[in-house]
Amino acid sequence: MKRFFKPIEKEGSSKKPSLSPSEKDDGENREISGEDKREPLKFLTWNANSFLLRVKNDWPELNKFVTSFDPDVIAIQEVRVPAAGSKGAPKNPGELKDDTNSSREEKQILIRALSSLPFANYRVWWSLADSKYAGTALFVKKCCQPKNVFFNLDKRASKHEPDGRVILAEFDTFRLLNTYAPNNGWKEEENSFIRRRKWDKRILDFVLQSSDKPLIWCGDLNVSHEEIDVSHPEFFSAAKLNGYVPPNKEDCGQPGFTLSERKRFGTILKEGKLIDAYRFLHKEKDMECGFSWSGHPIGKYRGKRMRIDYFVVSEKLKDRIVACEIHGKGIELQGFYGSDHCPITFELSQACPNAKHGEASM
Repeated sequence: MKRFFKPIEKEGSSKKPSLSPSEKDDGENREISGEDKREPLKFLTWNANSFLLRVKNDWPELNKFVTSFDPDVIAIQEVRVPAAGSKGAPKNPGELKDDTNSSREEKQILIRALSSLPFANYRVWWSLADSKYAGTALFVKKCCQPKNVFFNLDKRASKHEPDGRVILAEFDTFRLLNTYAPNNGWKEEENSFIRRRKWDKRILDFVLQSSDKPLIWCGDLNVSHEEIDVSHPEFFSAAKLNGYVPPNKEDCGQPGFTLSERKRFGTILKEGKLIDAYRFLHKEKDMECGFSWSGHPIGKYRGKRMRIDYFVVSEKLKDRIVACEIHGKGIELQGFYGSDHCPITFELSQACPNAKHGEASM
């Protein structure tokens, strides 16, 4: 491991890593107050493919990127740090595991990294799985704190979605939803199709029931909406796993690019009055920078790419969209900072001072 941090205290030391405010809150939903607050305008989303590994192996490059863009909000997917709680005991998805030597060391590495700039300027919320799988995190600048934070689509205090796939932050004039959508999978028999259908239905219900405020929905949504959103449409449409062909033709193809997933995503956008911010600004196919996920650089997926990471926003925010960019050109090229996903940035213009949260000029 590259050493960018202070040496880890020896076992038995009385010193413990300082906890973030979110850990002290024990993951519960709380009202947050403060002076000099402002609404966030600059956002970053990224599937880190293990945030711990990125801290260990790619920290200088990631730090430089975050410092340069200076986002108000950072949404991370695939944290891949287990939730607190010993084996066989109930887990606390809002706190990092630290009851073994290895988990304690990993927690120390993360806490030390996040206590230095630029991340020291943020408060962090975690939503974690029981094992090193999935999980999300949300970093918000201390001057932009949300009114409330939830970890589920039902806005129920303390409840976390399975695998820590959701963090929902409520600000004065909009809601921000950070999600790591479950992969559709290849086979009906393994219930993966069913899981994804249920997820999409819940997302649709959520956006319809949350229309009182504009929404910014970001994260790894695990779907490429149109043919323009993949590098090789014919390849992804015909993709199979071990020759298996689903009984429903609309379920055939690469997970994330099956017709059924794409149709459901289109329905969510249409009925929820939502806009794909990147496609709103970038109408043409871009083979260099237009995709956020890149296949393995060895084998049949080499050079094959998909756009599955998004900022989706309410139509009410359309006139305030300034920029939405994909930073990276493929795992075998530069810009991914060690992950197989690109970071995506999004910017809004300042709200009209006298506009209410439901108005288009907000």
